[in-house]
Amino acid sequence: MADQLTFDLALPPPTYAREDFVVAPGNREALAWIDRWPDWPAPALAVGGPTGCGKTHLARIWAARAGATIVEGRSLEGMSIADLSEMLAKAPAVVIEDADQAAERALFHLYNLAREHRRHLLLVAASLPAHWQIDLPDLASRLRAAPAVAVASPDDELLGSIILKQLADRQLHAGAGVVHYLVAHMERSAESARRVVAALDRKALAERREIDRRLAADVLAELGGAP
Repeated sequence: MADQLTFDLALPPPTYAREDFVVAPGNREALAWIDRWPDWPAPALAVGGPTGCGKTHLARIWAARAGATIVEGRSLEGMSIADLSEMLAKAPAVVIEDADQAAERALFHLYNLAREHRRHLLLVAASLPAHWQIDLPDLASRLRAAPAVAVASPDDELLGSIILKQLADRQLHAGAGVVHYLVAHMERSAESARRVVAALDRKALAERREIDRRLAADVLAELGGAP
């Protein structure tokens, strides 16, 4: 009997290509704003939504298109106006992840510099600026004037579409009911769908099994999902 292959759940980093983004009602408006750049009515666009909704994918699509640099909101702490100017001099645009955690005065100066130099900012957070606790009135007024769009968590249809696309990209065939089973039991995020399908692929190959509901249950258990 041949030795059984080792099943390794280590996965490659995700890809954020434009063609891999699955459009649905909950993200269509946000994607339209990304595609509308640079024709924005303000220097900044805010995109908000829960973990796993796809806002990171949207930000990466825009970063690739705009040539933007990507920074964490907390990294703005302690940055001077000269530091912020240098950041904008090196890139025509900036993605600020967890923008609601950014130092308010630094974000205020960065917004003003972006407006002055015709640069753009994409502010990504779990919620939209209208729900942030902002103590600096001038920053609050600027963010209120900027467009803001929410991204919804994947619904069953979108999550199923993402799983089907991941399977098709890997040229995999899943048995009847597998997609519905995964949608009902897995974590509801695009990244989770990628991880689950990659794990299905590896486990099916390693153990020479068909991708059926039993294999799906085994994979979810190993990934910490359903039993």
